[in-house]
Amino acid sequence: MMSVSINSVDIINENHNKRILQNISFKLDTGNVYTILGKNGSGKSTLINTLSKLLDNSIYNIDASIEFNGRDLLKLSYTELLRIRKEKIKYVFQDSVNSFDALKKFDYYFKMLNVSEEECAEVLEYFLLPSKEKLFKLYSYEVSGGMAQRISICLAILSKPELLILDEPTSAIDINISNLLCNKLKEFVYEQRSCVLLITQDIDFAEHVSDYVAHLTNGNLSQFVKLSKI
Repeated sequence: MMSVSINSVDIINENHNKRILQNISFKLDTGNVYTILGKNGSGKSTLINTLSKLLDNSIYNIDASIEFNGRDLLKLSYTELLRIRKEKIKYVFQDSVNSFDALKKFDYYFKMLNVSEEECAEVLEYFLLPSKEKLFKLYSYEVSGGMAQRISICLAILSKPELLILDEPTSAIDINISNLLCNKLKEFVYEQRSCVLLITQDIDFAEHVSDYVAHLTNGNLSQFVKLSKI
């Protein structure tokens, strides 16, 4: 599905460049949950934003190859890249509230999905969210950070992407929702034959949800190690 080879990612500075990532290579296959563990400042968010060219070229210098289904995403036209982001790769960002347009109600986002009302209602209920009749009338600034994160997760799962990328998905949710998310991600990769890549500091969550785990330290990524399931 995805083959990643990053020689370097640098922040461009007037006086000098600061290296954020270096010598990173890995592959992602369908039917698996991959987790990258790392502390704040280790480069986790920069890494996942590199994967579909979300980094600003005026700020970052990227020397890499990111092949998705045989095509290098870093070499695609902007139109082609937008199509892949819309149809194939979905992100759930840590700051979910600001991922939404504050001038649009949530019904705007859910109505863009090609799913039945029953499927939508089922996912909302699963994540203990209000019914669509109530939720769709709300704006993003009217919900908590934890609720916004759950809504983002619902939208991403309902989109049925080939690759789902989550940035610190348990940062704003409690242990009960975390357990629900763990089970849903396992179900998602199995039923959709998709792939999940998440970054987190939550070691307990990683151990329960992941098929493979790697560690990012000072811009260097270890090899993914398969976790044994008891």
